Amino acid sequence: MNVLVTGGAGYIGSHVARALVSAGFVPIVLDNLSKNTKRNLEWRPLVQADLTNREALVRVLTDLKIKAVIHMAAFIEVGESVQEPLRYYQNNVGGTLALLDAMTSCGVDHLIFSSTAAVYGEPEEVPIPETHSTNPTSPYGKSKLMAEHAITDVEAVTNLRAVRLRFFNASGAHTEGGIGEDHNPETHLIPRACLAILGKVPPLQVFGNDYPTPDGTAVRDYVHVEDIASAHVKALQYLQEGGIGTAFNLGSGEGFSVKEVLGAVEAAAGRQVPKTEAPRRSGDPAKLVADPTRAKEVLKWKPTITDIGSIAETAWKWHSQEQ
Repeated sequence: MNVLVTGGAGYIGSHVARALVSAGFVPIVLDNLSKNTKRNLEWRPLVQADLTNREALVRVLTDLKIKAVIHMAAFIEVGESVQEPLRYYQNNVGGTLALLDAMTSCGVDHLIFSSTAAVYGEPEEVPIPETHSTNPTSPYGKSKLMAEHAITDVEAVTNLRAVRLRFFNASGAHTEGGIGEDHNPETHLIPRACLAILGKVPPLQVFGNDYPTPDGTAVRDYVHVEDIASAHVKALQYLQEGGIGTAFNLGSGEGFSVKEVLGAVEAAAGRQVPKTEAPRRSGDPAKLVADPTRAKEVLKWKPTITDIGSIAETAWKWHSQEQ
């Protein structure tokens, strides 16, 4: 079964492609390489095209006999989205609309959409369930929620069935090596800590030490990227078995503070992370942790790499070998 993976040359997309192969699917990667490189791309063919190019999408879906789509192509930096909101809406929403148009015209009716916990905004309860109100605070989160709404509306009037996966902090690198987190610029905590140790970026800034958490630093739910990838495969299998369109949180259900994460990276590297303290960033909640109950019950999915030490070890191994 041929599965189109949009954004499949990226960090998470490359892990999803590898997981699809292991499960017996054939991933067809579509990526314009504007944010990604071929560094993480292991599986061919690669279709280098822009997601907003409807004609190219129709050609790929038809010529390559695509039966399902995993849609991961998006701009993802919250800060950048604040500075360039129009660009984020054009890419994240416009690309999704073009994809939906092409899929419906070609009769491709299984879609896995990689969404984000950013659709929830400031948490009203923790852990956060899928029933939590959606009130994103950044153009990035808003663009993802708009894409979710478009998908739901198309589902209502076509044969499309879609699973929306709202994942929290994807992290780590593949345990068998070869692929890992490679953003430019890198803004995520674990890889940036690794790069700071290696002298590839300036000392890490720890934003806020006065949160109402055990050690004063912000707490987040970290999910190993292989577990994120396996959830995409299980979601696809769920649709194949007749599952209805719905949303699932992907998280561990527990959180780790910034200090705990940095301690895990330091233990993995055997070196200190160069760092400085800085004031809180506006809009950063004290705690963001998922309630992953529905994914566990319906998809039969649960994270297999759950301790932050193991996650940090995979990340450090990849960065220290690749840099």
